[in-house]
Amino acid sequence: MLPLGPAGAGHSPYSGHSAFAGSPLLLSPERLRDQGLLTEAELSERPRFPEERVDFERALPWKHGLLRKAFARFLVAGPEFQAHFQGFRSAPQQSAWLEDWTLYSALKARHGGASWTDWPEPLRRREPQALEDARRELRDEIDFHAFAQFLFFQQWEALHNAAREKDVAIFGDAPIYVALDSADVWAHPELFDLDEQLRPRAVSGVPPDYFSETGQLWGNPLYRWQRMSEDGFAWWTTRLRANLRVADIVRIDHFRAFASYWAVPAGEKTAVRGRWIKAPGRALFRAVREALGDVAIVAEDLGHITPDVGRLLALTQFPRMKVLQFAFSKLDDPFLPHHYDRNCVVYTGTHDNDTTRGWWATLNDTDRRRVLDYVGGDPAAPEWGLIRVAYESVAERAVVPMQDLLGFGSEARMNTPSMPSGNWGWRARREHFAPELASRVRRLSELSGRCD
Repeated sequence: MLPLGPAGAGHSPYSGHSAFAGSPLLLSPERLRDQGLLTEAELSERPRFPEERVDFERALPWKHGLLRKAFARFLVAGPEFQAHFQGFRSAPQQSAWLEDWTLYSALKARHGGASWTDWPEPLRRREPQALEDARRELRDEIDFHAFAQFLFFQQWEALHNAAREKDVAIFGDAPIYVALDSADVWAHPELFDLDEQLRPRAVSGVPPDYFSETGQLWGNPLYRWQRMSEDGFAWWTTRLRANLRVADIVRIDHFRAFASYWAVPAGEKTAVRGRWIKAPGRALFRAVREALGDVAIVAEDLGHITPDVGRLLALTQFPRMKVLQFAFSKLDDPFLPHHYDRNCVVYTGTHDNDTTRGWWATLNDTDRRRVLDYVGGDPAAPEWGLIRVAYESVAERAVVPMQDLLGFGSEARMNTPSMPSGNWGWRARREHFAPELASRVRRLSELSGRCD
């Protein structure tokens, strides 16, 4: 799964407004109807949405309007429903983030969606009287955002329980960074590398790589790791505990930044002029293990891997990632499956890659021959050759994007790094999930020992 939080700039789940909250855009209106919070007539008034892509500009206001109607009915609902809601608000799982999130969301709505960095100074700096006044004046709006989170976690837990009943594990994803315009940075500016004006001194990114000649300038604020270490990395352990609440396994994006991270001076237009800075990965994951035990984490270790990253991976023993689309640039590439050990996860491609069929279309004849010599298969359906060798590898897990299972080309690509818009919109349709596809995947899973 991609991250489940409220998406930020460009609708990216990797630049979300919260590391803890769930996205109300993912809520099922049909389940709200079944709870008596919406009517069939209200659902039938839905706009005509395109089948292949998410129309964020229309979906967001439509779902927001439905949530407002659901909230109005909830306010006059019976005491049992109200008691469940109050129990959610007061539960320990929400104590570290819900109050900050709801106040942030209410204030963001009051200020027309503006970033907290543009709010009036007393609110930017969280002066106690300003916060107290805001809580009193925005009480109804705060309740609404708490209600949206109550519904999100109620629906997600129902989905998670249904998956458990079928022995299906949910593989989640945690971005290493959070957005500057997030409840997390606003509520805890002391944990982030901000100047006296609460602006980032430097921002996140990666140097030039496979995806971009000028690097990737993500723009997230960087962590103040020394400050985080003073309380035993409590924010991180709380965050990972929350991630493992909604998923059974969690991939941590850009894991290499726990060893050293690329810091780009604020104001740069590209990520070229950054520098590597050492991070306290050993101390962090020691604290995580002490707080949470042996957690099911996968390390996204793609990109520029240096010896310090290798040492951190050896220490944590987290499974690493292998991406087959990266494996055929040379005859003995380390991403080729005959180099794997069991402690890894193999992907045909990730959300940042083109689909396998789209990738195939970019290869020259020599590269295509190298791929086919290794994986076999049908050049008219190259994704199934990669899927087969992924499943037959010794990797602990094999991950295949839905677009590859469906045989789609570049029109179904999920994300193109460094492209600020046009991403994250691909959507599967109900009719794509055909019994014939399920049977094919099941048979491959049986043959490769990947199912009982």
